Amino acid sequence: MSADNVPSDLWTDVQAEHYDASCDGRFSSEIVEATTAFLAEMAGGGRALEFAIGTGRVAIALQDRGIEVHGIEYSEAMARVLRRKTGVIPVTIGDMATTRVDGRFSLVYLVFNTIGNLYTQEAQVACFRNAARHLVPGGRFVVEVGVPPLRSLPLGQTAVPFEVSENHVGIDTFDLVTQRAISHHFIRRKDSTYDYVPHNYRFVWPSELDLMAQLAGFAFEARYADWNRAPFTAESQSHVSVWRMPDVGCSPSHLVSPSLI
Repeated sequence: MSADNVPSDLWTDVQAEHYDASCDGRFSSEIVEATTAFLAEMAGGGRALEFAIGTGRVAIALQDRGIEVHGIEYSEAMARVLRRKTGVIPVTIGDMATTRVDGRFSLVYLVFNTIGNLYTQEAQVACFRNAARHLVPGGRFVVEVGVPPLRSLPLGQTAVPFEVSENHVGIDTFDLVTQRAISHHFIRRKDSTYDYVPHNYRFVWPSELDLMAQLAGFAFEARYADWNRAPFTAESQSHVSVWRMPDVGCSPSHLVSPSLI
């Protein structure tokens, strides 16, 4: 995989301008407060790097907590929205699987399903390795992502609506063989017509993410159902997972099961 051929949608001006409004419920003040409190604790006073920083809805609030935040964003359109809000957070344009930012960080994080924006397994594995390259020893990689909602699929069907409101209708369609999916967004304009905005992604299971982390040299630390650290169970619809780089002097060999050596 080369930096010129990254399997990820390049979000447009239409998506960027609608993004904050379409995610209002998902980024309520209570959720943002819980999210940034968790991330600030994981950063431990060090610098944080957000992959797929988008319009900065989490990054700005985390910066307000006193954490120095940097970002990587694939879409210049999304980054322009962020820059209208603040000039304090540096943003590097590029994909999160290969793009490098100067310096090292105590925390690298991904929120709101953005690991799926890379819609091949190869690219997702590369994203974990890229996170590891940016972290100091003992640094953490935090990923928030939904559990694939395949139990919601009626027998023989491949589509699940995830939002039906006056201004936005969203339907996910799933390919159960490739783990590829498409979010179909129908966004209402002021004149009552609709923009159709599809988004390709790859759904991924927690156990598969753990293997990606292991391949990148991480140790598993914790998994929760949400930012408030509710227990993760078989009924959880999403998870917040934490992996940690070994401290100085620790060998990553302990991350491999003895049965595999």
